[in-house]
Amino acid sequence: MNSDSDLQIAGDILEVPHLLQAPREHPVTVAEFAGLARSVAADRAQWEHLVRYDATTRWYHRLRTGPGYEVWLLSWVPGQGSGTHDHGRSSGVLTVLDGTLTERTGHGTHALGPGAQRVFAPGYVHGVVNDTLEPAVSLHVYFPGLTEMPMHPAAPAHTTHADADAAAGAAARC
Repeated sequence: MNSDSDLQIAGDILEVPHLLQAPREHPVTVAEFAGLARSVAADRAQWEHLVRYDATTRWYHRLRTGPGYEVWLLSWVPGQGSGTHDHGRSSGVLTVLDGTLTERTGHGTHALGPGAQRVFAPGYVHGVVNDTLEPAVSLHVYFPGLTEMPMHPAAPAHTTHADADAAAGAAARC
């Protein structure tokens, strides 16, 4: 008879040093980049004193760089937005530190409050805006470092999968 309680590991895994991975100095996996963003977010002393708010343009500050990645701090006053864009060949992690941001994609709209994270791959198209009456702060980790941010036309507000499929079919016929 087999059950989960029948499973045992023989010996002490800590006595097998070649099976243990040394901790990395810099992140290399998506999970590690998300973890880096969470650790920076939790250490307010590292970033809070740097934040500035600018009513004429979005404020940003490169907080850290490492081999193949960058960490950016951004502030958003009410009404400020990024426009619809992607991040070229970069993947990323967006983490809201303070306030609330709204993310709009072809799949819908999401309110992101403090601690919310969005992880995205190259080619992910979205727009981010502060739709509230209070300022917001976000942290962005890009890997590799951000070299381009192509802008896209705004997506229709309520695109359904059926609409997208119909549009794809029409484009294929042209």
